[in-house]
Amino acid sequence: MSRIASRFAALKQEGRGALIPYVEACDPDYETSLALLKGMPGAGADLIEVGMPFSDPSADGPTIQKAALRGLRGGATIPRVLEMIAAFRRDDSQTPIILMGYLNPIEAYGHERFCADAARAGVDGLIIVDVPPEEGDLLRGPAAANGLDIIRLVAPTTPDARLPVVLDGASGFLYYVSITGVTGTRTASTDELAAAMPRLRAATDLPVAIGFGIRSPEQAAGAVRAADGAVVASALLNTLAGTLDKDGHATENTVRDVLAQLRGLADAVRSARR
Repeated sequence: MSRIASRFAALKQEGRGALIPYVEACDPDYETSLALLKGMPGAGADLIEVGMPFSDPSADGPTIQKAALRGLRGGATIPRVLEMIAAFRRDDSQTPIILMGYLNPIEAYGHERFCADAARAGVDGLIIVDVPPEEGDLLRGPAAANGLDIIRLVAPTTPDARLPVVLDGASGFLYYVSITGVTGTRTASTDELAAAMPRLRAATDLPVAIGFGIRSPEQAAGAVRAADGAVVASALLNTLAGTLDKDGHATENTVRDVLAQLRGLADAVRSARR
């Protein structure tokens, strides 16, 4: 059983949902992003999504676009991102790590080489948002050979007839994109989330995590009442951006403020089903 499956199984036994925060690698620099990554489990993260900065993040809104550009300026490359994961793994062998990114840098690096190096660094799963299921074989074989979960995305507009196609080869969990649009914009209502779950539950036994637009502890709690996990990205990145100095450098408040926000989210998620 993968680390991702094991973590969701353990949380199910505890009767609670997962909090999945996001950190952009090398945003605004390698050391700060690594400090955030290392601090997240202690602040309440159950799984962690690590963004691989890319110059054209088409699924992402302005907040993550800016974080990606800061990460690129901070020296992010695939080897540097994997170095960061390996450094995290020296102290934490339990928290699942999911890399989120786009295909172009992986194409340049090489599919097989990327999956092998990612697994060696300690990555557990991949979310490659611009690879449709019909082209999933690009990574499916190399990922499976290296024990990496392929996490697929489903949107409110995904027809029922397409769900089996999307779910073919999926593992780890299903990422429900709760809104139509890009990250960090509007938020789906509690009723919208509850209404979306029955058809997903009917299509898969995988845990379902809800992302896109979850900003507050109340919204994170609502997400884990409806599903198995809540992904929080733009809200944390906005906090990070607000702590940077006029030159875009981290300050003494950067790691502290982001982790404090994460603790508030974690408290809400852990008490959501009580």
